Amino acid sequence: MPSKDTLFAVSLLPYLGFLWFLTRSGQAPRLALIGFYLTLLFIAVTVPAGIYALKVYGVSLANVDFLHGSAEIFLVLSNVLIVLGFRQAVVQTRKESS
Repeated sequence: MPSKDTLFAVSLLPYLGFLWFLTRSGQAPRLALIGFYLTLLFIAVTVPAGIYALKVYGVSLANVDFLHGSAEIFLVLSNVLIVLGFRQAVVQTRKESS
């Protein structure tokens, strides 16, 4: 059975493909697209924070509240931008159709 680290690394490939196609399509709301890319920043912050938590505290990232919360801020920010981007697109579409 593959390790969780292997599965995590492999899961990045479909997400990068998703970003590539979404960007090339030119149809995604810009703010939402930025939010999807910020998810990569969340990953880039979470991985080193997890390693730090394991090396320094001997526990997983989920058990070190200040590190876990700090990393999760990037996920919250990316999710907010995605929602606002799609909301903005829906509002704009409704205005154009009325």
